[in-house]
Amino acid sequence: MTFTRRFVMAASAAAIGLASFGATAFAWEPVKPVDFVIMAGAGGGADQIARFIQSTAEKNKLTSRPLVPNNKGGGSGAEALIHLNKTNDPDHTILVTLNSFFTTPLRQENLGIDVMTFTPVAMMGVDPFVLWVHKDTGITSFEQWLDAVKAKDGEWVMGGTGTGQEDSLVTTFLKQTFGLKMKYIPYKGGGDVAKDLAGQQINSSVNNPSEAKGFYASGDVVPLVAFSDERLPAFPDVPTIKEKGYDFSYYNQRAVVGAPGQSAEAAAYYQELFETIYNTPEWQGYMESESLAPLWMNPDEQKAYWQLQIDRHKELLAKMDQ
Repeated sequence: MTFTRRFVMAASAAAIGLASFGATAFAWEPVKPVDFVIMAGAGGGADQIARFIQSTAEKNKLTSRPLVPNNKGGGSGAEALIHLNKTNDPDHTILVTLNSFFTTPLRQENLGIDVMTFTPVAMMGVDPFVLWVHKDTGITSFEQWLDAVKAKDGEWVMGGTGTGQEDSLVTTFLKQTFGLKMKYIPYKGGGDVAKDLAGQQINSSVNNPSEAKGFYASGDVVPLVAFSDERLPAFPDVPTIKEKGYDFSYYNQRAVVGAPGQSAEAAAYYQELFETIYNTPEWQGYMESESLAPLWMNPDEQKAYWQLQIDRHKELLAKMDQ
């Protein structure tokens, strides 16, 4: 899957965007704090992004009412989806999503969630996955990792955020492509996965770079291979799985969506707000430092992207059951 990269606007253009947003008279503005729901637990990539967005909006005085982070990661994000689907105030309820926005309704049909009824707000970028091990394993290459997993003969432990979640799909690719047997331990969020890898409670993980960044900086964990289309600037010496001869890449969407039934006026407000945030030097710098790929989309493009991802994840989930 190749993503079109939409690169950084000039700082002057960002400054113009900030000024114009502050001066715009909107048909609708929030009259109370906005419920800023996070589809994951504390410490993971989605949580980090939501809190960075909140701080950027606050620093630049972009909202008349605050964005209030609200972690609802239960049931692989089902808790968050139900919360939005049943809210009695869709105009004050928005959601930070990842790919469980697509996979959880597919795996839990009893939820009665149709994500195509949600309101597109902003695609803030896409987040790649990287295979990590602890430094004390002595493993420094993907080939060494394959040998170590095979030598464990089913006792190698991979940590992730739950069956059907993003990292478990990457784990399934590894198991099926290379004939691996591994144990899989689910966690509430990527932050907990990274922590337990650093603590050697698990043998490896496929965290996003932002989730493992602190432990990488301290030298506790080692990146082996990236599941991206190109090498990541933050890890120039880490090859991609495509370089190893396997046509596979996988990215986590980092997006904001509104509740079903959100008014057109509220949607327009949030769409302009998050486009302004996207173009700030802060967010552009965050994408670079956290290895996110830029991928801005308008509302129609987002809806088309959602349908594409639903179709793709149906195929990926079907492979998990083989």
